Amino acid sequence: MRKNIPFELSKDQSFYQSLSTWLGDIFYDVLPENGYEIRDEQVYMAFQIEKALQSKSVLFAEAGVGTGKTMAYLLPSVAYARYTGKPVIIACSDEALIEQLIKPEGDISRLSELLGLSIDVRLAKSREEYLCLQRLDEQRRGFDVPDFVDEIDDRLPEFVFEGSSLQSVHPYGDRKEFNFLTDDEWKLVNYHPVQQCSICEVKNQCGQTISRQFYRQATDLVICSHEFLMEHLWTAESRKRQEQLPLLPEASAIVLDEGHLVEFAAQEAFTLKVQSESLIALLDKARVEGLRPKTLHYLDVLEEAHLSFFERLRESIDNPLEEKMTIVRNPSLNGAAALLIETADQLLEEFVFESEMYSIDSYDMKLMEEYLEEYVAAFRLFTEDNEAIDWVEEVDGIETLAIMPELVDEQLAERLFTGKLPIIFSSATLSVDGTFDYLAGNLGVAEYQSLQVASPFEYEKVMKINVHSPFDKNDAVMELLQQKIPTLLLFSTKESFEQFKFMYETEEILFEGSQEMSSLIEQYKSRPSVLASYSLWEGLDLPLDLLTRVVLYDLPFPPNDPIFRAKRAASFHPFEEVDLPFMKMRMKQGVGRLIRTEEDFGTIEVLITEHEKQFMTLIEPELPVKPMYK
Repeated sequence: MRKNIPFELSKDQSFYQSLSTWLGDIFYDVLPENGYEIRDEQVYMAFQIEKALQSKSVLFAEAGVGTGKTMAYLLPSVAYARYTGKPVIIACSDEALIEQLIKPEGDISRLSELLGLSIDVRLAKSREEYLCLQRLDEQRRGFDVPDFVDEIDDRLPEFVFEGSSLQSVHPYGDRKEFNFLTDDEWKLVNYHPVQQCSICEVKNQCGQTISRQFYRQATDLVICSHEFLMEHLWTAESRKRQEQLPLLPEASAIVLDEGHLVEFAAQEAFTLKVQSESLIALLDKARVEGLRPKTLHYLDVLEEAHLSFFERLRESIDNPLEEKMTIVRNPSLNGAAALLIETADQLLEEFVFESEMYSIDSYDMKLMEEYLEEYVAAFRLFTEDNEAIDWVEEVDGIETLAIMPELVDEQLAERLFTGKLPIIFSSATLSVDGTFDYLAGNLGVAEYQSLQVASPFEYEKVMKINVHSPFDKNDAVMELLQQKIPTLLLFSTKESFEQFKFMYETEEILFEGSQEMSSLIEQYKSRPSVLASYSLWEGLDLPLDLLTRVVLYDLPFPPNDPIFRAKRAASFHPFEEVDLPFMKMRMKQGVGRLIRTEEDFGTIEVLITEHEKQFMTLIEPELPVKPMYK
């Protein structure tokens, strides 16, 4: 049901003129009357967003920590959603930011109470954030049923088992409800890309399906992650062709909180992946009684060809210790991939006959057909002479071939930055060296508006940055941690994080991945100690005594992976145009975790090698205070 615009419209003023008047009343009257401090930077940002909404422009809004960015974009967003009759999508970089927005004491609840508005905000989580009833049932039917299955069953609503009508159901089943599971346990029962939800026989009881029906009805705001927004953009047209609704509802505008991270979410969403084990499991499902001999033959040939390809793939890896492993192409590998395409096509032809004989369960048949079509598409891209970027990585402990069609700027220009919707980027770190060209170029943004406002905090009085060049970084970290103060320990790569965790895993240090992220952060808040992470360079908000020290284990240069090698290859000055801007932006984000409110204080401890000292002079202009070298 469409809601009323939160201010009166008159014949003498346009909606946008009335919106400006309303924003002025709130910032200069309502907020001060309720104890809020007026910040000129926040007011300026809100009015610039209003202009971007009117012109349907891309706006890079860089505002320092403490500006009040969230309030600045929430107010015009709610009004614009009600004016257009379509919700505004707010995409956040991670679950921590989403939680900050939607929790009972969060920004949206405070705004609702302050203005007497009933803001309709609904959460749209990524598919991997939901329990899959099919995969849970597979765990129940396994030879060795995990103990956590019973605990999951105890927490499921009754209608899941009773098959009640949709009128009696309610959203359920997201990761947070099962925070007792480790990440590894969750990955045994959550949604997996192999699943075909559209033909699932229990989809009407599925938490993901029910939640999607719920958030589609939002009138004001839909909150999601960057990754889910990108998946929506990537799959929207194909879902329409299959007579399915896109993952997200039609929006009036999009706000990208921590928008400097959108590129990495797009890279993940636009990448095709083939896992070494997924096909084998599907082929095993297909081997049922009554299959024609020719079909059984092609099942066996495809399995053998698949295993042979991955064996050759392992032999073709150049850097096996890196997260994204480089593939060295050779005729043997290319020939193995071509054989996979030929054999999979032949098997798909045999499935046409099998479907008429009903020898394979209809759900399993549809699942296998759709998987094989995507499988063939991935290998065609892998074998063709094009600009695709490929690598090998481990996903949930499984060997995975990843193929990204191209650098994402062209895809985003075509699917997101079309000039039809206002797109608002909000972050404390969007610029590099005072311009937005680096980010705009990476994202395919041809035209944009921009603003830059500084933080109101007096950093010189509350922050110190100490730079160390220890002989052994691990020893230096453990020496720092002897001083028991609330600490965030940040690693630039997952590899360095895992190595440190392997050597120093203790109860005194909370490590990322040991449980669901928001639950991990809540555990840290209940007893602040040491939180170790490789992904919390942005989005984490731990004010006052919850965090008084941030330790940067290493300088956050981009990895030497296939994606960044492709970027470097496309640049005339790769260090200046690719590596250094990335590191400067990442460094600002990490340092920005420390001071979140006017009462915050603490130190940043940066660990560097002797070789890295030369880069500190390039970094210093981006830091809020001048570092001291120990």
